Amino acid sequence: MPFNLQRAGQDTPGCEHVLHFNNAGSSLMPRPVLDATIAHLQLEAQIGGYEAAERAYDQVERVYDAAAMLIGCSRDEIAIIENATRAWDMAFYAIPFKPGDRILTAVAEYASNYIAFLQVAQKTGATVEVIPNDAHGQISLDALRKAIDERVKLIAVTHVPTNGGLVNPVAEVGKVAREYGILFLVDACQSIGQMPIDVNGIGCDMLSATGRKYLRGPRGTGFLYVRKSVLEQLEPPFLDLHAAEWVAKDRYEICPDARRFETWETNYAGKIGLGVAIDYALQWGMDTLWRRIKNLAYKLRTQLSPLPGVIVRDRGVTQCGIVTFSVEDKDPQEIQLALRQQNINISVSNRSGTLLDMDARGLDSLVRASVHYYNSEEEVDRFCKAVEALL
Repeated sequence: MPFNLQRAGQDTPGCEHVLHFNNAGSSLMPRPVLDATIAHLQLEAQIGGYEAAERAYDQVERVYDAAAMLIGCSRDEIAIIENATRAWDMAFYAIPFKPGDRILTAVAEYASNYIAFLQVAQKTGATVEVIPNDAHGQISLDALRKAIDERVKLIAVTHVPTNGGLVNPVAEVGKVAREYGILFLVDACQSIGQMPIDVNGIGCDMLSATGRKYLRGPRGTGFLYVRKSVLEQLEPPFLDLHAAEWVAKDRYEICPDARRFETWETNYAGKIGLGVAIDYALQWGMDTLWRRIKNLAYKLRTQLSPLPGVIVRDRGVTQCGIVTFSVEDKDPQEIQLALRQQNINISVSNRSGTLLDMDARGLDSLVRASVHYYNSEEEVDRFCKAVEALL
């Protein structure tokens, strides 16, 4: 069956106003997500926040089933968190590190995660070690295996880095982690919603995700997956009366499932919108969406590469919907501004976001164009012509 681009465009009000190639930043919400989110905000205004949450109980709870279906786990292994960074933090800071413990990560790890590594290392005496890339620019599995010893406490890898189309081989990393009984944390912030994710296939113990990017949900939404078998090894860095129950003057009991990583107060409208966004993606089928996104990104790379002075910078055996490039004698922010004046949205990846990777490649910043399934081939053509006109 051919992809129904007309339906995708009709469901996306923003397509009437912008050419949106900033989906790795924040996608355009589809109409069902927008309607569900606004409807709950209106209900809160009409009858009160607590009362609205009670009335919308089934819609609120639906997000746990939707997220579980999306990544192939149980609803009890899902916590809804306000963003992917905080979701990742709740998992990472729950790990009891001690002096001599080793944290292994990849060259293209995201800044927020690496800063957390450094903070915990300074506080606990653990060490942070970067596994080098292979010839394709992704984490080297051979080097990872050679780095393993009894002191490795955690392997943490960003599935799709913020600064390019690289897709790290997390399933292969997961095999190594399982073989040696090492905790494995995956940052799926940029991959969730654009490709199929199966936590059992990946073999991760924890996975963090956002709503606003490829899932096309509201901003300020995300979720955390934590495998049941490792829950008791992890104590959340902070607790409240939702994450735990105060049962006696000197005793509390932590919630037995992944909701121990949540807090009582939450954005109910956003939570409902996230559930609708996941259901909407599942209706299309993740295999279908992934095929569509890869094809559009391939077309974009193919048309950008011949342009004079343009260098496409994406690495990896598998490449996704994020396309990064540089233009000779042109500052990426100038390109971003010039395109925005034509109602074309992109973003800029700066050195500080993935410092180790950018320094290794001698890069300071890159133009980042990220396509989604609702984008059209004509938009790719228009985008490339707009870039060419700036050269």
